[in-house]
Amino acid sequence: MHAAIPVAGGAAGAEQESGELRMNHGSDDGTGAEASSEGAAGAPGGGVYDWFRRGVRLLEERHPAAAVQLLARAADAEPESRSIREALARAQFDAGQYAAARESFRAVALADPSDDYAQFGWGVAAARLGDFESSAEHLALAVAMQPGNKHYRAALRQTRATLAARAGAFGPLQPGAPGYSAPPEDSDGS
Repeated sequence: MHAAIPVAGGAAGAEQESGELRMNHGSDDGTGAEASSEGAAGAPGGGVYDWFRRGVRLLEERHPAAAVQLLARAADAEPESRSIREALARAQFDAGQYAAARESFRAVALADPSDDYAQFGWGVAAARLGDFESSAEHLALAVAMQPGNKHYRAALRQTRATLAARAGAFGPLQPGAPGYSAPPEDSDGS
């Protein structure tokens, strides 16, 4: 399922497909050139902006683990850059590094609490880690900021349904359901 999700205030689009958060805006800078030279001590060639652009391109091309490498270097060089940190968070999420993604989305959200996408990312990463209480909190904030975003609402509904199911709101678990424990048998033989 492809679905557009606003990124960084809606300046670009993103997609969530089978657990991936991906950019869907044009990635070609028109030059077709890709810097591949290595700098000193194994550092990638170019500067922070080059690392950012190449990292985003790798993310768009579905190479999130490689993107994490470049974007982490860029984030280390520019720790206050929310754009770099958000791209790093998306790459970490797509690479299955949910704890790291949660922390990166958290850093963006703490720097700008009104960033709905950072709240959304924090919420979905928390859900992947099984922290549905935190997930519901941040997804609810994202929905409150962008009530028309169907993807935010769907993620919040799913998290709330998980919380309700775990609380037994849908009745007792049926035999064969995950987490079902059979009732103890009577020992008096009746």
